Amino acid sequence: MMGGSDVILASASQARARMLEQAGIAVRRAPVVIDEGTVRAAMLAEGADAGEIARELAQMKARRAALRVEEEAFIIAADQTLSCAGRLLEKPADRQAAREQLLFLRGREHRLFSAVCLIHDRRIIWQHMDEARLFMRNFSDAFLEEYLDRAGDALTASVGAYRLEEIGAQLFARIEGDFFTILGLPLLPLLDILRENGVLQK
Repeated sequence: MMGGSDVILASASQARARMLEQAGIAVRRAPVVIDEGTVRAAMLAEGADAGEIARELAQMKARRAALRVEEEAFIIAADQTLSCAGRLLEKPADRQAAREQLLFLRGREHRLFSAVCLIHDRRIIWQHMDEARLFMRNFSDAFLEEYLDRAGDALTASVGAYRLEEIGAQLFARIEGDFFTILGLPLLPLLDILRENGVLQK
């Protein structure tokens, strides 16, 4: 299924690496460090929305990784942002921050924006951004505490303090959008462009 090209994932995300590997793409991980908080704050001050911020961060990660790996490699970088009631939420730092964030999201609709950028020969050859809408149910306080106990480290690993593919599914009444986008990577269009560039067989 794979061509001879090297594929680099410019991310420390285990979820994204697992998604690609399960889709048959052998990737090398090359995480990059970017001051995302400063970038978000500057872009928000300039009036950028959540989708624009996700797109810019994905590009920055891809460009940073391109400086560190061989030129002929295909570099995949992605970012995800969450917007709810005019607020841009970030990954919670700890259990208490996750509790506060989930209480804010409870009973409300929020939007996830997942952006992906692909670099080859040191230049961006493709980028894509997708959006999903999620409707969190009005769960009880008792359920929230049980969820926090069971979710464990997953609370701080995602922007919404949940993993939809695990117990986080119980938080929701309805979702609208692509499942892979919600997990943090618009996988199907990415597979298409990798096929077009000979990384995967057509």
